Amino acid sequence: MVTIATPAETRVLLENISWQTFKTVLTEMGSERNTRLAYDNGTIEIMTPLMAHENSNRLIEAFIGVLCEELGLEIKRVGSLTLTRDDLERGGEPDSSYYIQNEFLVRSKEKIDLAFDPPPDLVLEVEYSRSQIDKLRLYAAMGIPEFWRYNGTVLRIYRLESGQYSEIEVSPTFTPVAVKEIPQFIQESKKKGEIATTRTFRNWVKQQIFPAVQD
Repeated sequence: MVTIATPAETRVLLENISWQTFKTVLTEMGSERNTRLAYDNGTIEIMTPLMAHENSNRLIEAFIGVLCEELGLEIKRVGSLTLTRDDLERGGEPDSSYYIQNEFLVRSKEKIDLAFDPPPDLVLEVEYSRSQIDKLRLYAAMGIPEFWRYNGTVLRIYRLESGQYSEIEVSPTFTPVAVKEIPQFIQESKKKGEIATTRTFRNWVKQQIFPAVQD
């Protein structure tokens, strides 16, 4: 067992674990917990978010909500939804997950089963310390179209192409907004407060969408 700790999160690795054991661990731990699990190639990673990690996660979620409102997109927020694929023997619990393009397919659902339902359109991982599980490979295998990774400084955007992720500059979901600028608003919130910063972010998004109107 290996434990990695930062001021933002702790990570515990358990190796040589079978898929069935992982499924049992998920069942026994239940859903009323703040830890997030991932499984790939016999390794379980248990991540416990601390304050800096969760604050970044919640702020980005608020900003994604603003983006959807201003771009006229519907959204279903499913949080750290447990994503498992028995056929792949892989599983993960992103910090945040969103249905946007496929929202109408899951709008009334209380439970998601990836054997029948589409995966989330967008997942976010906050990683102040790098996960020992390859999340790019994990979520690509699950067919998740867009993956965001925030390390406390930089927000990286990945789009699924031919079964693999490619890093891109502009989110295909939120074009034309330059969402990679989100970290500056996270830093701004530490000085101005979250509500004031969210208001500033909304105005900035509007300028990105309708630059001619705002000039």
